Amino acid sequence: MITMCSSSGLLSAILLGYFLRLLQLLSTCLAFSLVASVGTWMGAVSNWSIFIWCSCFLVTLIILIIEFCGLQSRFPFSWYNFLITYACYAALLCISASILYPISYIWFFPHGRSQDHAIAATAFSCIAAVAYASEVAWARTWVWLGVITGYMVTVPGLLKGLETFVAGVIFAFIIDSHWYLHQPALVWCVAVYSICFLLAATALLLNWCDCDNRLPIAFPTFLLGLTLLSVLLYTSALVLWPLYQFDEQLGGQPERLRCNDGLVYSVCTWDQQLAVAVLTAVNLLVYVVDLVFLAHMVFSRTEDQLRGSQFPLLYKS
Repeated sequence: MITMCSSSGLLSAILLGYFLRLLQLLSTCLAFSLVASVGTWMGAVSNWSIFIWCSCFLVTLIILIIEFCGLQSRFPFSWYNFLITYACYAALLCISASILYPISYIWFFPHGRSQDHAIAATAFSCIAAVAYASEVAWARTWVWLGVITGYMVTVPGLLKGLETFVAGVIFAFIIDSHWYLHQPALVWCVAVYSICFLLAATALLLNWCDCDNRLPIAFPTFLLGLTLLSVLLYTSALVLWPLYQFDEQLGGQPERLRCNDGLVYSVCTWDQQLAVAVLTAVNLLVYVVDLVFLAHMVFSRTEDQLRGSQFPLLYKS
């Protein structure tokens, strides 16, 4: 529930929200329209980018229709937590499309209409990412003013969303199972990615469905345990994945082989393996930062309770 300090504040918040949504609609629509108009989508990366732009356009349009019709209260979950979660994921998805699409295609198109449309589509994808990120930043501003509360507008909430997103990108790179089925250590790494993704997704769903208060322990303490376990698991994956993918003595490929010339329709296998290693390190870093924030919250709560004060209800939506 969003509570505004005054009617003017409510009006400005509504207008800003609608402006950002219209900008999101326009930019994503133009991005996939420009690519589709000249048939410049081909291969997994381009299909993925088109899927992102179309999905963001469709979901944003549905959100606008629901808000115009005033149907938010009919959903059995926190509408505001849903909006901030969606904006966070949409920003990350548009950022990934803004990076992967130009790297894989723009430089390989001949000068002309196809390349111009691809460049323009990338620009509008960047605008969409900024629009979605602005919605998240706007929500964070109201948190500092004490106007709104909720788990997804806290730093741990945003980090949990980032953790699941990075894990999703990892899954996209390891979709070809022949990379790891021959090696138990690599199978363990895939299991780590899956387990940690499910743990983070469970935490988000519990809060999204307002079930966090039904746990036998405090929700921050529950999150601290999940995050600590994920840090330990990801540490093992960070060691094993590069070791068994790039060490020749363990059956890995230490050097990058030459990929096909011309237009890149897919990412080289060695590049994908390297991307998984880098993303594993990135996600481990995110988990460590999340762990530090949660530890500070839990121990601060304990100290405040010992002093007789109340821990701030940051997670109450």
